[in-house]
Amino acid sequence: MRLAAILLSVVYVNTQAQTVIPFSSPRWEIKGDEAKQENFDGKACIKITNGSAVLKDAGFTNGIIEFDMEVTKARYFPGMSFRMQDTNNTEAFYVRPHQSGNPDAMQYYPEYNGAGGWQLYYGDGFGNAHFIPFDRWFHVKLLVKDTSAELYLDNEQKPALFIKKLYRPVKSGMIALENPWPVAARYANFAYTETNEVTLQSKPVNARPLPPGVFTDWQVSSPFDEALLKNQAALSGIHINNLSWQNVSPDDRGIVNLDKLAPVLPNKNTVFAKIVIHSDKEVVKKLDFGFSDRVNLYFNGTLLYSGADGFMSRDYRFLGTLGLYDAVYLHLKKGDNEVVLAVSESFGGWGVMAMLEDWQE
Repeated sequence: MRLAAILLSVVYVNTQAQTVIPFSSPRWEIKGDEAKQENFDGKACIKITNGSAVLKDAGFTNGIIEFDMEVTKARYFPGMSFRMQDTNNTEAFYVRPHQSGNPDAMQYYPEYNGAGGWQLYYGDGFGNAHFIPFDRWFHVKLLVKDTSAELYLDNEQKPALFIKKLYRPVKSGMIALENPWPVAARYANFAYTETNEVTLQSKPVNARPLPPGVFTDWQVSSPFDEALLKNQAALSGIHINNLSWQNVSPDDRGIVNLDKLAPVLPNKNTVFAKIVIHSDKEVVKKLDFGFSDRVNLYFNGTLLYSGADGFMSRDYRFLGTLGLYDAVYLHLKKGDNEVVLAVSESFGGWGVMAMLEDWQE
């Protein structure tokens, strides 16, 4: 019995042990022609430009990831990925040095099918205002526990960001340090601890119920080429054959993340997202909706609205974030009414949402 207890104790201690991995270790897969090891400001490090360092055998689910980082005040987005299933599906965090001190100085988002969905995942729980140090080392520490995480910067005692919800499934995966940009970022003293014994300072937050009228029952088509919508004022004029459809529900914010369904390709960058409104009488109702990046809205087969909401489309600081920013008034007939949003995407997050006043599905 005593030997068994000792062995269990050893196993427990080993699961809590921090794993330090120098960048000279063959466990790292270094990508990018300009990624190289060097010494900078007293620390052995890796300098990454247009590349990444991937720890493919990390098997990380819960625990602590920490490293030192050095960036310059430039417009770029160096960061890290964790629970990475492959290069296109991961949990991601990065800093925006050029936005130091602003609400979007840092960002978390889940990545699906290679799409960086920062336009869909923004604001409280995804980013925070914080000053990013320049031209010196600062410490980055990420605590991950099931569906939440905390990010600490520069050895501060309070988290710089509380990630209230990690949106991808809780599943072990790789860890990567990433900087696919032409300005250098440096990383040093990388270590991680795989453990379920993680305590977050921040309190768990339950999702708020969706407001009445938010649509939760969508039908989404397979992708097609946006060019087929050109000059088409009616759905009957859009000659698209062999589309497949699936029922899709939004997330806890009412957003349908279309990136989950398919990657964005040059000739397959648009889907139909359809909702059906049953009305007991003829009536006019306001429909608030949001989309990223472009939309054609067809009501009962006829084009009613066309707009763009992409990066910098409203002003030079508009990130193209998705929200209920637009509205139309629908003259509902008695019976079933169809709203079809043809949503097209370039980059930054492919999504749609809608809410009808005084309506329940």
